[in-house]
Amino acid sequence: MAQRVMVARWGADALPHARIDWARLATTGFPFPTETPVRELIDELAAMLSSPDPVVRDDHGYTATAQWVREGRLDGQLTALGEAAVARFDHPEVQARSFAPLVLRCVLTRRQEMPGAVDQATVQRWYAAFARWYPAEPDARGWDDRLGWLHAVAHGADAAAAFARALPEHRADILDLCARRIAAVDAEQRYLQLEDARLARAIAGILLEPGLTEAEATGWLDVPAKALEGGGPGPVPVWAFNIFATLQALHVQLTRGLVDGGVPPHAQAVADRALELLRLPCPWLA
Repeated sequence: MAQRVMVARWGADALPHARIDWARLATTGFPFPTETPVRELIDELAAMLSSPDPVVRDDHGYTATAQWVREGRLDGQLTALGEAAVARFDHPEVQARSFAPLVLRCVLTRRQEMPGAVDQATVQRWYAAFARWYPAEPDARGWDDRLGWLHAVAHGADAAAAFARALPEHRADILDLCARRIAAVDAEQRYLQLEDARLARAIAGILLEPGLTEAEATGWLDVPAKALEGGGPGPVPVWAFNIFATLQALHVQLTRGLVDGGVPPHAQAVADRALELLRLPCPWLA
């Protein structure tokens, strides 16, 4: 009961000037509020996507944003949405940072359907900001009892896959970026909310994109390999656990393939290299 009261208070304080009845919109499937100026709507959504109230941020702000972008309701505002999301990478509060990549994923996915909706130079700039933030994000929690879903690692993985589709020339770099996130040796949180599976899905999806050589498809694994050098008996550090969990998830996905896309071209080479690292804690693997 105490948590529900806190959520209600946050909802009232977070957007004191909101003109939209978001609870009503939610119950009716988020019909687009045509009576609200679009620029004003974008500003309101940006504020909601930073809110510590999980209902305001996730159930209302993000759900509405994702639906309206998908429906094409915000086609004229895709650049503004992306700019606001990128600005939140420097936000002092984790929930604002962690939901920024989800919005970028939505915008980039819509851009794939509308080439030219966001110019390439802007996407490059967004990627540079994302690449600075993702491996360095200090809060890797998936869930917080007060803030709800945070999932910076999983949300970042989704954005990484979207950037790989939008920026083919950076695909090998994006694999390396995911590797640096996996092998962050200062990580304090174990992957408890299937972050490993989301990272593996993103990596498998990037490997499905055309144009990668075998060396590029496997080269990113040098990052976790280097992090694991010199390991020995004793408790498994958090960061090492995250590496092994992600590689196990990836091996399954490379073996089975993805529902949307199948098995990547260099799946066997990547799986074999991953297995070399998995044998460090599990020498019994054939």
